[in-house]
Amino acid sequence: MTLLEISGLEVRYGRNVAVKSVDLTVADRQIVTVLGANGAGKSSLLRAIQGVVPARAGTIRFDGRDITTSDVPSRVRSGLVLVPEGRQIFVSLTVQDNLLMGAYTRHDADVTRDVEAIYTRFPNLAMRRDKLAGVLSGGEQQMLAIGRALLAKPRLMMLDEPSLGLSPLFVQRMFDLIGDLNRDGLAILLVEQNTSMALQIAERATLLELGSVLISGPSAEVGRSEMLTQAYLGAH
Repeated sequence: MTLLEISGLEVRYGRNVAVKSVDLTVADRQIVTVLGANGAGKSSLLRAIQGVVPARAGTIRFDGRDITTSDVPSRVRSGLVLVPEGRQIFVSLTVQDNLLMGAYTRHDADVTRDVEAIYTRFPNLAMRRDKLAGVLSGGEQQMLAIGRALLAKPRLMMLDEPSLGLSPLFVQRMFDLIGDLNRDGLAILLVEQNTSMALQIAERATLLELGSVLISGPSAEVGRSEMLTQAYLGAH
């Protein structure tokens, strides 16, 4: 079943076109990766899907419903959540308070139970629940950002450069976590600088250059394409 369907999406910043006529789909419980060099439009694509920036053209459908003009909270409530590049946690708040920020659209009685489930998944966070988030390592801050997103009870999680700035050990742990979340039933749209690992974990891949799709298909096929190397070297 198709969970996310994007058709003809365009994003502009003034006169500058960041995303141009992009089509993309993510099926339920699927991992899809979006690749491309810096400036290819990857982050703008995710921000438009979440509603942080407006779509100038095209449609965004989630779980069969047109959400192109929906606000961010309503998209979160529908099960669509973005973990932004750079984590964007609140360093002056405690780990506990940062996690609770992820549940701001919820009004059910299970939030406390779900917070404890996050601590079970991330023991490092449990040991620091009353500490300011600013004292966490980069890897722990990324765990916190993902834990915060999980508290929104997403069906699809978008991850923007989750391994950026992490040690090699934490990079492997991050990809192990992505695999675990997917096996738990979560669909994932992944923007990632580590092209090799992204292609290994994703079922499908889309390659962007200057906001447009160069190639889209099974990850193995995209990984073999000369377009992949050319896009990163700026040959187009």
